[in-house]
Amino acid sequence: MPVSPKPPKIVAVIPVYNHAATLRRVVQETLAVVPDVLVIDDGSTDAGLGVLRGLRVHTIRHGKNQGKGAALMTAAREARRMGKTHMITLDADGQHDPAEIRSFIREIRKHPESIIVGNRRFEGSGAPWLSRFGKHFSNFWLRIQTGCKVADTQCGFRAYPVFIFEGLSLAETRYAFEVEILVKAAWAGLFIKNVEVSVRYFKKDARMSHFRPFMDNLRISLLNTRLTLRALIPWPHRQILKPEAPGRRITVLHPIRSMKMLLRQNLTPKTAAASGALGIFLGTLPVMGFHTLLILAVAGYFRLNRPVAIAVSQLCAPPLVPALCIETGHFLRHGRFLTEISMETLGHQGLQRLLEWVMGSLILAPVLSVTMGGILYFLSLAVSKRLHED
Repeated sequence: MPVSPKPPKIVAVIPVYNHAATLRRVVQETLAVVPDVLVIDDGSTDAGLGVLRGLRVHTIRHGKNQGKGAALMTAAREARRMGKTHMITLDADGQHDPAEIRSFIREIRKHPESIIVGNRRFEGSGAPWLSRFGKHFSNFWLRIQTGCKVADTQCGFRAYPVFIFEGLSLAETRYAFEVEILVKAAWAGLFIKNVEVSVRYFKKDARMSHFRPFMDNLRISLLNTRLTLRALIPWPHRQILKPEAPGRRITVLHPIRSMKMLLRQNLTPKTAAASGALGIFLGTLPVMGFHTLLILAVAGYFRLNRPVAIAVSQLCAPPLVPALCIETGHFLRHGRFLTEISMETLGHQGLQRLLEWVMGSLILAPVLSVTMGGILYFLSLAVSKRLHED
């Protein structure tokens, strides 16, 4: 992504809920890096914003606790009112080092339309095992849902372009919000970048986390269930940066038109070839009733183009490809092709035909996938050349 021609206008955002003991120090260290700091008090019942007297800082207070997600949405509205283009969020409990905001500013300048997420270095931090496990567990599910590799989906030290809060439909208001916004931003066409950050964990009796292990993990689990099910539905997501042509479908019945649409969405010939090869490979296997789900899951994990994979897999629908697999499997077993098609051979000998289908698919799936991958690669190259000429 190109470097922004205009300098970003940045505000640091610190959501706070009963962190009076650490808030002033965090704000002071943040002001040493950026001149504009916005503190959202999410209904604190301790000294709250009173500890900030004498500091030049913007503050907003919620009358009652609404959750971290709600605090960030309030911050985004205020950042927009202030004329800011980006907001960098960090926690008020002192776990993050505000001096590392400089790393986020450098990344914002290089990737102004991306979300920048901190990747916590746990070595020597005293991080509890639950935090380490949660990091990898959440990373895995985001990879399934979006195909993106994000190093630390649970880190609250982040940089957001302010415009995404208007463009996304976000439902979560508490900790699950930080997972939801990453998934939906990736679906909407935004890139997610990582930046290494340190993290400080305090002794258990001094730790001030308001994360509730049972309720918040339950909310995150329910959210992951919804997001995963949505990810498996081959319906296009609303794009913020790259709108799709309305009223058009990707279909093998119109390969040239479909390829033009996809290439305009920055699909590369290599990705088109890999997506089509995957669709043919999995479509050839005898996993009746599960082809679509399997293709969607695998294509999402490897960040391939799902519409291409699904469309091309339709070429494997019965009877042609299954018949070829059965014939190949029968030849491998008996040294001759199956020439008699009857209730006896397909009905009473159904288990044998299923075995032959499996055997034949293991031979034909790689052959057909390589063939289709080559066809799509050269087709997309030709169409791409025509688009550039036009």
